Amino acid sequence: MAYTETEIDQFMQAAIDEANQARIIGEVPIGAVIVHNGEIIGRGHNIREHAQDATLHAEILAIQEACMVAKSWRLEETAIFITLEPCPMCAGAIINSRIPNVYFGASDPKAGVTGTLMNLLTDTRFNHQAQVTGGIRETECAALLQTFFKAIRAKRRLKKKNASNLK
Repeated sequence: MAYTETEIDQFMQAAIDEANQARIIGEVPIGAVIVHNGEIIGRGHNIREHAQDATLHAEILAIQEACMVAKSWRLEETAIFITLEPCPMCAGAIINSRIPNVYFGASDPKAGVTGTLMNLLTDTRFNHQAQVTGGIRETECAALLQTFFKAIRAKRRLKKKNASNLK
């Protein structure tokens, strides 16, 4: 299904809302939603720190929920909207769940594999490929991450300064 610019913006907003849920609980603010026939059938945001589970990325949780709703591991005829370019693990889950359309916000220069470092989702050596559109509300999505990590670095500096003052 092809989505209009308005729909793409609406679904990316839902992913941003998920990212904000992660931010509120102190997680890296990344969010994802999966859409089928114009309806969100899966949502997720990072919870790996709280759960102490490296696999609990936003995309994985959204895929799990969408599979439960669809009653199938095949998520053909869906689209996933993610605030950050997928990492290798999440790209693999997208391939394995047969999601044909991927929209993401900010590029990830350290782990992005849907165009930045490489593009796993269009690699014809896999049995499934996806169409990838990046840069959706990129500035806003990048700002979520930049603000989060800036605050973390400031807390670390303050903690380090306070520790050195105690000596």
